Amino acid sequence: MGVKEEPDIVDIIERKRLQWYGHLKRMQDERLSKLIMEWIPGEIRKRGRPRKTWMEGVRAAMKTRYLEADQWLNRKEWCLGSGRRRQLSQDRKDR
Repeated sequence: MGVKEEPDIVDIIERKRLQWYGHLKRMQDERLSKLIMEWIPGEIRKRGRPRKTWMEGVRAAMKTRYLEADQWLNRKEWCLGSGRRRQLSQDRKDR
């Protein structure tokens, strides 16, 4: 008891991805980073299954941490939510 489990690499990557997403969303609209994130490429696609996009990863991380879409507006609330452990890691402990 009292010893904390080290976070796995997936948890660290998702947390950093959510931190960057919140930072981008709070940026001014004319910043290059925000423009690139919101840019939608042309319709030319390669054959096969499309690769997972960065935003799909953000949405999945938000879902596992029970974050709402507009929670990034409140910086403190977003930091607390994005730093929260994934629900999946809590489920592994219960087994």
